[in-house]
Amino acid sequence: MQKTALTLLALSLVSAAPLLAQETQNKPMRLIVPFPPGGGNDILGRTVAQHLAQIRNQQIIVDNRGGAGGLIGAELATHAAPDGYTIFLASIGNLAFTPALHAKLPYDPIKDFTPVSRLATSAFLLVVNPSVAVKSVKELITLARAKPGSLNYASAGQGSSLHLTAEIFKLATGTELVHVAYKGSAPALTDLIAGQVQLMFGTMPATLPQAKSGKLRALGVSGAKRAAAAPDVPTIAEAGVSGFEVLNWYGITLPAGAAQNVVRKLNQDVLAALATPAMIESFNTQGLEVAGGTPAEFGGFIKSEMVKYAKVVKAANIRAE
Repeated sequence: MQKTALTLLALSLVSAAPLLAQETQNKPMRLIVPFPPGGGNDILGRTVAQHLAQIRNQQIIVDNRGGAGGLIGAELATHAAPDGYTIFLASIGNLAFTPALHAKLPYDPIKDFTPVSRLATSAFLLVVNPSVAVKSVKELITLARAKPGSLNYASAGQGSSLHLTAEIFKLATGTELVHVAYKGSAPALTDLIAGQVQLMFGTMPATLPQAKSGKLRALGVSGAKRAAAAPDVPTIAEAGVSGFEVLNWYGITLPAGAAQNVVRKLNQDVLAALATPAMIESFNTQGLEVAGGTPAEFGGFIKSEMVKYAKVVKAANIRAE
């Protein structure tokens, strides 16, 4: 009797195995984007989710968790199970800028994340509301110096990449601009277009379409070279701010503790998605350049960016408000 029971149990487990495998395969993934819908991070995140889902033949749900310049979403990602079903859209803001600005964070940028791959790089776009009577970076600097504190700049939140880029610009130009923090770049752009604030450094995916439509005026890009998607917009260094360069980047991470086979498979799938013509075309349209790379390369890159911007923040005495 006991032998028969064990045999039946074994048979039931064998017959259930394909069902369990199918259930696991059909289980959707979650991509945490630490900013509200409509901003540059969200636009890029949804692009990646769409193409990665096709590669993996698996649904990927975008989970927007905005607030605190990306801190809320980043902390949430560190508490997820490291089973490969929750991935995080990392960026220069939450893994390089924010650690440099805050003495204490609710997460460790190195210990609490498992790097998978970089996704893309791009410059930030300096834009103003068309009502601001300037048509170049030089004219903006002149106006800001003539009327200190009269111009407000928007950002995606305290400690965000848009915040720190503007602070670096202020220090490089000797201007006094007033910071207005939002819970993401989408609401910041809405108020900028409405004239509630005068300028901002925006991500290319969110800001470039608004500049091309005439709702905003693009003055300069933060990279060392002109952006392929906006060849007529000079670099800020070209405009007279010698040596100015801040390059935005995005990547995919898993929570700490993810198994190596899970990391390797996800890295392979991300690289496959980045290599598709549709993804490349979408990135180019958004003003992004495909990056890619191994998990080890991305991990080393994060560490180098943390060191770089820790030095910048300390030298400039930039502090979280």
